[in-house]
Amino acid sequence: MLGRHGKGKRGDFKNTGAEMDGGTRIAEVIKAAGVEHIFTLCGGHISPILAGCKKLGVDVVDVRDEKNAVFAADAYARLSGLVGVAAVTAGPGVTNTITAIKNAQMAHSPLVVLGGATATVLKGRGSLQDIDQMALVRPHVKWAARTERVRDLVPTLRRAFTLAASGTPGPVFVEIPVDLLYEEEVVRSWYLKKSAAPPSLATRLLNWYLKRHLNKIFVPVKGQDNPAPAAAEIKNATSSELRAASRRIAKAERPVLVIGSQALLDPDSLDELVQGIEKLQIPVFLSGMARGLLGADHPLQMRHKRRLALKEADLVILCGVPCDFRLDYGNHIRRSTTLVSINRDLQALKLNRTPCLGIHGDPQQFLIQLSTSHTQSSESWESWRQQLRARHDARNEEIEHQSTESVERINPLSLCKAMDSRLSADSVLVADGGDFVATASYVVQPRTPLSWLDPGVFGTLGVGAGFALAAKLCRPNADVWVIYGDGSVGFSAMEFDTFVRHKTPVIAIVGNDACWSQIAREQVEILGDDVGTNLRYTDYHTVAEGCGGKGLLLERPEDVPAVLDEAIRLSREGHPVLINAHISPTDFRKGSISM
Repeated sequence: MLGRHGKGKRGDFKNTGAEMDGGTRIAEVIKAAGVEHIFTLCGGHISPILAGCKKLGVDVVDVRDEKNAVFAADAYARLSGLVGVAAVTAGPGVTNTITAIKNAQMAHSPLVVLGGATATVLKGRGSLQDIDQMALVRPHVKWAARTERVRDLVPTLRRAFTLAASGTPGPVFVEIPVDLLYEEEVVRSWYLKKSAAPPSLATRLLNWYLKRHLNKIFVPVKGQDNPAPAAAEIKNATSSELRAASRRIAKAERPVLVIGSQALLDPDSLDELVQGIEKLQIPVFLSGMARGLLGADHPLQMRHKRRLALKEADLVILCGVPCDFRLDYGNHIRRSTTLVSINRDLQALKLNRTPCLGIHGDPQQFLIQLSTSHTQSSESWESWRQQLRARHDARNEEIEHQSTESVERINPLSLCKAMDSRLSADSVLVADGGDFVATASYVVQPRTPLSWLDPGVFGTLGVGAGFALAAKLCRPNADVWVIYGDGSVGFSAMEFDTFVRHKTPVIAIVGNDACWSQIAREQVEILGDDVGTNLRYTDYHTVAEGCGGKGLLLERPEDVPAVLDEAIRLSREGHPVLINAHISPTDFRKGSISM
């Protein structure tokens, strides 16, 4: 397969001959890029793409809402190192994807979104589902293109794949009119209606125009024997930038390394990345997709009290992490601290805070290359690490104590601890929710790299089903857990039907406290009103059952171990499972809402 960094081998492809319909031409490019799954919701405007993919052996995975097709393509890209692909029909099919496309843009996920469109000759004439899709999508993608001729399909798609993965990765959008997708003979039969009566002058003029238009869109295809996209272009740190970073590390007494999702864009180099971090010996905080990079209990990794560590550090190295709201817009780092930042996105590199050393390049390769020239002894900064570790351990003890507190229903911390104890080494965790998910992030520890999927900086609710679907397809032998809030599960519960149809037995656990708790906690205190925040202890497990999955109701603390074990057993037998866990609201995250 051809990954984002041009590694590996391309997928098999056939010669793109003139007799091939447009849908198959597109499928050839997808196949040649090494993509194994395309995510979609069927529609008449895109049917030939789906049929072409199936014919060439690309798995067509259909969902129940277009946004979940894009969420799934996003997760597929993150886990596989390839470009994710989603195909959606025209009009509402495209508009339904906007949130997911924007989420991918802000998370730096490389996607190709194929949007169906009305026939070329009907554009702007009031045909079914015909809107200005380009104006709608263009602000949220790296590149948007509309194809007008069959011969443009392959070069446009090849460019789309390369651009999606190059530089700062992100989504691209290609609009494809329906008459470019079917065989020429079929399309001509649509345009040129036969009649027994002699044609009128108006009919002859119309047919002349239509034939001319058809000859334009079906101009002969030549020189497209290789549909494989070119390798992505990735900028790396220069040798002088690496030396400058090394000098600053050598002078530091209290360094901190913060690694974000962008440092995991190349799955093939993760072992080298871990080795590089261990050579540098700098205490590290992991965020986003980087959770799990060092396993559960690595001595260099700190999971708690990051804000205090950043305040005390004399050197902070941000790898793929901007100074946005998560770092209080850079205010977590003292102005006197030496700030080194490495980011593929030039705007994110300088967001809110100009670094002392700003490197526009790939964070993963930066750390790998830096470690080859700068290696610290294990005794380096030992007292500093011990100071951070003592605070980390003290916070763990607080959480342990809070998990044992008696509450009316189930203590969410206790539930998360029980779940964590049952994670296998290759488990994948999908985070979709607010309060319950954020609580879980303090307790549940991913065991391996690329085993934690969250929406990213956009904070989107509803990613759960799409992310979990792709995760199970990428790692069929792993336990895939979706951690839902009872608010977020409402966005994608219907996809349990998709899990059943596509034999993707995930485990969903819903922290159900009958409330949008993350909002209610602050809203009630400040405004004295809980309007809009109340839910019910809804039978979400019954929804899963109705879709063909397995549903488990969990109401009592003493039943937690047995229910979790039963869910794992059912999932490994091939059943998607939803645990509806009735938890009690807590003040564990009081004051933590971000804006």
